[in-house]
Formats: sequence, C-alpha cells, structure tokens
Amino acid sequence: MESLQVTRLLSWKSFLNTAAKAGATRFRTTTQLGFPPLSKKATKNGFLMIRRSFTNASTGSGSSSGGTDAVSGNISSHDSSSPPVEDEKDENKPGYLLGQEKDGSGLVIGFHFIPPSGDHEVIDSSKDIDGYGVKKIEDVEGEDKAQTRVSYNIVFVTAEAAPYSKTGGLGDVCGSLPVALAARGHRVMVVSPRYLNGTAADENFTLAKDLGCCMKIYCFGGEQEIAFFHEYREGVDWVFVDHPSYHRPGNPYGDINGAFGDNQFRYTLLCYAACEAPLVLPLGGFTYGEKCLFLVNDWHAGLVPVLLASKYRPHGVYKDARSILVIHNLSHQGVEPAATYKNLGLPSEWYGALEWVFPTWARTHALDTGEAVNVLKGAIVTADRLLTVSKGYSWEITTVEGGYGLHEILSSRKSVLNGITNGIDITEWNPSSDEHIASHYSIDDLSGKVQCKIALQKELGLPIRPDCPLIGFIGRLDYQKGIDLIRSAAPEILADDVQFVMLGSGDPQFESWMRDTEATYKDKYRGWVGFNVPISHRITAGCDILLMPSRFEPCGLNQLYAMRYGTIPVVHATGGLRDTVENFNPFAREGRGEGTGWSFLPLSEESMLTALRFAIWTYREHKSSWEGLLRRGMEKDYTWENAAIQYEQVFEWASIDPPYIH
Repeated sequence: MESLQVTRLLSWKSFLNTAAKAGATRFRTTTQLGFPPLSKKATKNGFLMIRRSFTNASTGSGSSSGGTDAVSGNISSHDSSSPPVEDEKDENKPGYLLGQEKDGSGLVIGFHFIPPSGDHEVIDSSKDIDGYGVKKIEDVEGEDKAQTRVSYNIVFVTAEAAPYSKTGGLGDVCGSLPVALAARGHRVMVVSPRYLNGTAADENFTLAKDLGCCMKIYCFGGEQEIAFFHEYREGVDWVFVDHPSYHRPGNPYGDINGAFGDNQFRYTLLCYAACEAPLVLPLGGFTYGEKCLFLVNDWHAGLVPVLLASKYRPHGVYKDARSILVIHNLSHQGVEPAATYKNLGLPSEWYGALEWVFPTWARTHALDTGEAVNVLKGAIVTADRLLTVSKGYSWEITTVEGGYGLHEILSSRKSVLNGITNGIDITEWNPSSDEHIASHYSIDDLSGKVQCKIALQKELGLPIRPDCPLIGFIGRLDYQKGIDLIRSAAPEILADDVQFVMLGSGDPQFESWMRDTEATYKDKYRGWVGFNVPISHRITAGCDILLMPSRFEPCGLNQLYAMRYGTIPVVHATGGLRDTVENFNPFAREGRGEGTGWSFLPLSEESMLTALRFAIWTYREHKSSWEGLLRRGMEKDYTWENAAIQYEQVFEWASIDPPYIH
C-alpha cells in the first residue's frame, strides 16, 4: 500500500497570496496525514502542511466549529501552530477547499484546491511523484526559486543500533544517521535484532511493542519462526527481530569464550526478516512497500542484496528497489565453510556470488581446498552501490594492503564506490553543555577548557599543572589501534615534561602494561583499564593532545570529538584519520596558519614521536598558533545532517541506474 503523500511546498507568503487571489479568506492547520516526516517538512520559508479553508458559518461553505471539510478522514484542527492569516474582514467570501483524488481502489493519490466556482487551475500533488515511486520536495527560497529533492522509503539493516545495542562505530552510525535522514523528510525504518542478555541493557527495548506479526523463514534445513517488535522514536520506525538465538549472555557477537558459533544463522534470519518487513508490517497504518532503498551495513546484513536479486526480483517483487552496502570494517566478512551454503536458502545457481577460495598460504593443511562462502563478497557483487565511512577508506580497500583479499572485486566496482565521513552526535558531544565535564566552554569563550584540565588532573591524582602538556588516548587495547607503538615509545614520551592519560580495555598484556607503567611513572602517567563514558568525555575535554596511531581506521570518531572539544589530534594518516585531520602548516595564509592537527607517515615509532614532539613544542612555544589550531578544529562541521546530505546524493545515483540483475 502506498503512503499518502502531499508534494507541493509553498511559503506562507506565496501560499496566502495564492489563496487570496482565489477568494479564500482564512486557513486553519489540520492534522498531518500519513507520517510526520512525509507530511510536514521544514523549509526556510514554511512547512509542508495540509490546510483547509473555512468561512463564516452563514455562507454555508464550512465553519471553524463543525463545517464540512473537503478532506475526509480523521482530521482534527488545532490553532496553536497557525501562523498569522489574512485579515478576517472578508469572511463572507466563498472558501477555497482541498479536494481528494483517488485511484481505482479508493486510495488517496493526490489533492487539488477547489474554488467555489468559475474556471480554475488544479494543483495536483500526484504529478510530482516520479517513476521510482518517491516524493519530490520543493525547497522554496523566496518567491521564484525552487530546488527539487527526492524523499525515499529507506530501510537500514544492521546488527546494532544505539541506544538499543552498541559495541562500536556501527551502532553509532545506525543510531544517528536514520534520525538525521528522517528529519530531512525521508521515511526511515531500522531493522535490527532484539538482543536480550539478562542485564540492564534489556531495558533499552522496554518501549518496543510486539506487533503480533509472526513469520516463518525456511533456512538451515528447517522452519524458523520470528516475531517483530516496533518503537516509533524521533521520526524513525525502529523494528526489532525477535528469535531465541538473540537471547543469551554476552554482546551481540559473542561472549567471554569468543564469537558465537551460530552467527551465520542469526544474521541470516535478520536478512530474511529485513526483506519481509517493508512488505508485511503496517507501521503507522501503511507498509513501506516494494519501492524501498535498503542500506545494508557490514557482513551481518550482507545477504539482503543477494536475496533481493536471487529470490525476489525473479518473481517481480522489489524490481524497483535498490540496495547500498555500507562497509564499516572490511576485516570482518562472514566467512564460513562452503558446506554451509545450502543452509542459506539460496538457489544453487547463486553459489558463485558467495564463493570464496582462500589462498594456499592461508589453508589449514595440505588437503584443505580453501573453499568457503563469503557473505560480504556476495553483498559487494550484488549491491547497487557501495559506500565506506570515509573517502580515504574507500581507496584503501581497493589496495592489496587494505582489501583483505577483496581488493580486486572492489576495484572492479570503483565506479559505484564512494566514501562519506561519519557524523557525530553534537548534542551528546558539546563542550558548552556536556554534563560530564567540570566546566563548560565554547569557541567564543575557551576559559573553561583549562578548568577541565585541572579537574581531570585532580580526579586522576596527577600533579595539578595547567601549563604541562597533557596527552590522551581513548580506545581498544589491540594491535589495530597501534598500542604496541605507544608501549615501545612510552619511555621516550614520558622522558619529556608531559603527562599521559590512557583509557581502554582489550588485550590482557596491554592492560598489564598500563598498570605497570602507572606504577613506574606515578607523577606522569595514568592508565584506566576498562571503559567509562563520563571519563571519556572528561579526557577529551581536559587533554591538550589526543594520540591515535591506528594501523587502519575506517572512519574514527575520537579525533572528531577531540576537535570539537579543542583537543588537538596527532594521528596516523590512514582512512578517516587522513580525511578529517588536516596537517598543521604555520606558514599558510600569510603566516596565520592552517590545519587542525598532525598526521604522520609511515606508521613507525620514529614518525609518531616526531609528530608528537612538534605538537608539544607548538603548545609550549607558540600559543597563538596553538589557539588557531584549536579554533579551526572546533569550527569543523561533522554533524549527521551534513553526512545525511551526502547520503542523499548517493541515493539519487542509485535510483538512476537500473537495479542489479543476475
């Protein structure tokens, strides 16, 4: 069933002028029809609203207190949001009504204004609906200029979405980007598992209600029954797939013993459920229908484009849908033995899409043929477009070093491969209102930052020295994050007159090293083993320098948080770190300088120490340059709204090209 869509946007000035010319005298706001993101769209000059006219009751054309409305249905009026209207002295003039247009089945497909008599021009909303089945929005600027944008039915498929479930950046993206897209007028659904692990985290799903829609999925040699839960929040339909395999202790992917052995099964269910949800779930009274745009995230959702191409389009279903694969971390690909292919419920002729053969050196023994199925590879070859979470990472995954065996396939699809840098939640990460930090500050008043530094030194038991460079690290303690480089360089770093704070957990050997280093350098070093959100905010605000020597970083968020808080990042020039941290040049712009931090290459202890020493020297000797660095970082726009605009461009490209057909 198609959604009810109204597509003509008028500024209040032009709207009232049009109405006045037609003889309408007063207008009253009525309830929005369909879904708020589709029927109310903020613009510079007005809102997309359905309005009705009414005149004095004596005219018989309608009234404000019970006259007949031209739009049938449950539409109640409310005056609180009505803008100033025309002078009411001409109340006796005939009204201007909003009439319906219906298709053969009786569904409303458009509206037009009905003047009381005489010749008139019908303003038909249905004419603005294009062949792809989406709504065009005209953003009016002034009286004459209009720009047309397209509104889509978007379905995110993801293993995690904050605040419901989160282990890293994937949860942040799929918890924030859908909200930003919904705010821009799109209808958005997020499909994710309903994880229950017996902890306080289960309360995240408290407001999600059982839709009473159970479904049987045929895979893994049997019939699997799933259910759907739903919560409507911040303009987004959050849909949770329920199955006993999602109810167990641990995180979404494993427990203290490692990854769950049935993850292929668990996320196959998610993909089947995500393909069915737009067709069967009447969210808000309307299904999303077949004309959807699927955003599938990492290998966990990788079967969605394969299912669309192999099991739906051959039967005429989803023939106009599109799929976009978003790669957050290429190192996780969903590789399982080739014998498991039959469990996926796919046609046998589609084995080639997922077929994967390990190189000889990676095989376990001489008789090992290396044959496997690779879910992410299947998504790469069948998705309509590919995205990564930064431009730098989109290039790195096409190289031998960064492609994890998929570089040749990804290189062959370069024409549809793009990168978009993630945004950050500027409400949670805002130094002028952050509830976790000791003193608030902003780009206009930086006095609070030094107070945050003093408070952090005091909390951690370090000597209170506002002028001493304070270096910070926040992240997992593993090889990817370059912790081995920090460990080997620590004696040289701490030989200087600096203080160093680290927050993280992971590899037990690195955790032990942090404890030992703190015991050795009691007045210079603090290592907080574990993760603590308030402390991460206080380190970000209180430190002068944030160190990120990651071997690879698809996007990275900590450097974005740091710049927003006036903390200068020193990073390895890889992936999203290369894209977001501009190297400092003190001689640019006639000596005023440019850049937001330091990036170093190659990845070595020497180059890292060189960049770090430059940062420390600039902090000590060139205060004006340091303040310029700080301010330029705080000025950067890494909001989710900015990222959403870039995603819309990719949506447009995806809709232009025909969908993938085998």
